[in-house]
Amino acid sequence: MAIEKEKLIDMYRGMLRIRVFEDRVYKEFAAGNIGGFVHLYAGEEAIATGACATLRTDDYITSTHRGHGHVIAKGGKTDRMMAELYGKKTGYNKGKGGSMHIADLDIGMLGASGIVAAAIPIAGGAALSAKMRGTDQVAVCFFGDGACNTSRFHEGVNLASIWKLPIVYVIENNMYAEMTPISYAANIPNLADRAAAYGIPGKTVDGNDVLAVYEAVGEAVARARKGEGPTLVECKTCRRYGHYEGDTDTYRTKKEIEECHKRDPIPRFRKKLVEMGVLTEKEAGKIEQEINEEIEEAVKFAEESPLPAPEETLDDVYA
Repeated sequence: MAIEKEKLIDMYRGMLRIRVFEDRVYKEFAAGNIGGFVHLYAGEEAIATGACATLRTDDYITSTHRGHGHVIAKGGKTDRMMAELYGKKTGYNKGKGGSMHIADLDIGMLGASGIVAAAIPIAGGAALSAKMRGTDQVAVCFFGDGACNTSRFHEGVNLASIWKLPIVYVIENNMYAEMTPISYAANIPNLADRAAAYGIPGKTVDGNDVLAVYEAVGEAVARARKGEGPTLVECKTCRRYGHYEGDTDTYRTKKEIEECHKRDPIPRFRKKLVEMGVLTEKEAGKIEQEINEEIEEAVKFAEESPLPAPEETLDDVYA
């Protein structure tokens, strides 16, 4: 699949933006500047970036508890995201949602969720809406390997299959559902093999190769736009940090963590772009500097933003 130079550079920039944002959140959380709970997306950047690069602004995505990367890849603003993590009024949810509930309807980001697999039926609803309105919009539903063993997965995928909904299911298989290895929880080598049970295509790709993700999800999106129904795409990856911040990560061996770091998608893609002549090392370095400055400004914005007023506690609450 031929990809124009500017799109390749945008994908590299997007992956780097996610990594720098997450690494900074790691530091700010450790310093006690961010409250609540955070699950970092570092190490999985190729999946959100490759998948969202196939979408239009009016297409939909749904996310997980590990959702920062999805928001950024779909076009979310890092300053408003950081403000939300800081619990500030200028955040995406006015400081009331925190890490696991960021949403931006203007870019088709329907929200993250702390409930495993909760987004699967939500994405199905978005796809059904597009079908009923007669548009060619597509919904991409991100979820982890653990979600594949829930009833919501079976019910959601089965319904999308029989109704031929324009949806792409993207499994971010980082090999662990919290601390439980997928090798224990599923007796098949590839989770995408489950697609056969629903009569839909399934494909497993290297989730640390942004171009492999882009190609697989791109084909699935094109299929969905033509009214041919859902596809299940499994992206095998690994996370650089523990399940959540504060996780001691003792369930993974030292060798396993080292191998994960060797598979880092960002230096791998940077090396490829330089070899292709798309970027020079100097240009790549300049992008890195620009992203670092952007995240620095995002932190400053969050620090200087006001907290929500106590009397606003019940504002924007439906019931």
